[in-house]
Formats: sequence, C-alpha cells, structure tokens
Amino acid sequence: MAVFRWGQTWDPFRDLEREVDQLLARVSLFHGIRFGRQYPPVNVYERDDEFLITAELPGTRPEDLEVLISGRVLTIKGRRTGPEGIPDDRYRRQERPRGVWQRSLTLPDHIHEEKLAAEFTNGVLCIRLPKAREMQPRQIPVVNGNPRSPAE
Repeated sequence: MAVFRWGQTWDPFRDLEREVDQLLARVSLFHGIRFGRQYPPVNVYERDDEFLITAELPGTRPEDLEVLISGRVLTIKGRRTGPEGIPDDRYRRQERPRGVWQRSLTLPDHIHEEKLAAEFTNGVLCIRLPKAREMQPRQIPVVNGNPRSPAE
C-alpha cells in the first residue's frame, strides 16, 4: 500500500490533469465543464441611494463592452480576446475564458433607469443604479355615495 508523505511530488497527476484538460478542450460537447462559467462573476452592493454592480474583466477593452437595460433586466455583453500571436495548440493551461459572453441580471424595483451610469477603469466595470424615490403610501378617501347596488 502506497503511503502519502508531505512534500511528495504529484507530477504524474499533473500530467494526467493536463492531458484530460486538452482532451476535453478538443471535444466541444464538454467545453466549459472543467473551465467554469464563460461569463464574469459580479458583485451587487446596496447603498443608501444606489445599487452598485461591479465585475472584474481582465483582458476586455471598453469598446468590447455593451450595457443594456430593458424593463427590469440589465444585460452586460462583452468579448475577451487572448494574447495576439499565440495559437491554441500552444496553451498548456487556459483558465481565463476567451470569446463572447453575456450576463443578465434582474434589477430591483424603484430604479431610475434613465440615470443608470457605467464606467470601466483598470479592468473593473462599475455600474451605478440610482434608487428612485419609493412611492409613499397615500390614503384614498372613501365618500358616502348613493345606496345603489354595485351591479348598477
């Protein structure tokens, strides 16, 4: 029985992992299983006067980003390109996905859609969603009317 000792090298397992990664990368059916999601994760924060959405987008240029709003759905689209001049067969490990991606988020109620602002600085997309004033409850007066039936 083999005994694991701290500091023991796992080179055969690293080689096996690399071979499996290359095999799965060649089979389009399995694309994405080992490489995670193809869109960037986002953080959503709530402040007193706004919601703030941030996404880290390394390798993305501002001109490759599009932010859309329709109803209560905010859609972020983008494209990541890899380094120029490196063919796909030269990669030994690729953990940052390349290509076109899209992410849609349902927005909370009471957002000023016309005041939405997006800024891209140092690879971080920051979208500000100012909160609209919530409608205050108002009392509807009830007046004494004719004693007619509701069907009339």
